[in-house]
Amino acid sequence: MKNSHALAIVLFLALLVSSCKQHQEARRPISQASGSFMKKSIERNKKLISGEEAQIDAVIKRNSNVKFIASTKGYWYSYITKNELDTLTPKKGDVAFFDYEIKDLKGNVIYSEVELRPQIYYVDKQNIMMGLRDGIKLMHKKEKVNFLFTSHMGFGYHGDNKKIGVNQPLLCIVTLRDFMPEAVYNKKNEIKRTAPTPAPAVKPEVLTETPIKDTLTQ
Repeated sequence: MKNSHALAIVLFLALLVSSCKQHQEARRPISQASGSFMKKSIERNKKLISGEEAQIDAVIKRNSNVKFIASTKGYWYSYITKNELDTLTPKKGDVAFFDYEIKDLKGNVIYSEVELRPQIYYVDKQNIMMGLRDGIKLMHKKEKVNFLFTSHMGFGYHGDNKKIGVNQPLLCIVTLRDFMPEAVYNKKNEIKRTAPTPAPAVKPEVLTETPIKDTLTQ
């Protein structure tokens, strides 16, 4: 009887251990599913970028007379106006003054230059479109450049919640008007703020002449 009781206890413990092992093994697919999701997400993003790059490649082929340059950051650009005299380009610590407009890849205007004007950008210190953040640092003063950006260099997955759609590649036409060190720009602004307001111009009094009548009689 005692042997039967002991055997029952051993069997119960064996079943308990086996049940714990099965419970632990049942948790494994959670992490495997998580890894699988990440892989699928990465593959989906690769396909998305590849599709957008194909659209951009089609634009470049349609404009075979224009020389496009592939940047190391994953966008393309071509010069409309090139300044070969200057060597300086904007860098961190500068303030850049530029105009630009945004189009879709078919050339339809999304935001006109007038809508976006003026643009004053503290280089690498403000949150602007990733493509512009890098592209402006390639430009010299007075240059005008076409930039072709995939959505991850533009407004990404969400667009701008206004006119730019989800995962939308863009054409940006940028004119760099000027740039200067931040200290110089701040000093100029300080001078403007402290300069005395000129007195309003006094309108000169206009004298009217009264014609003299000839009082002599014949």
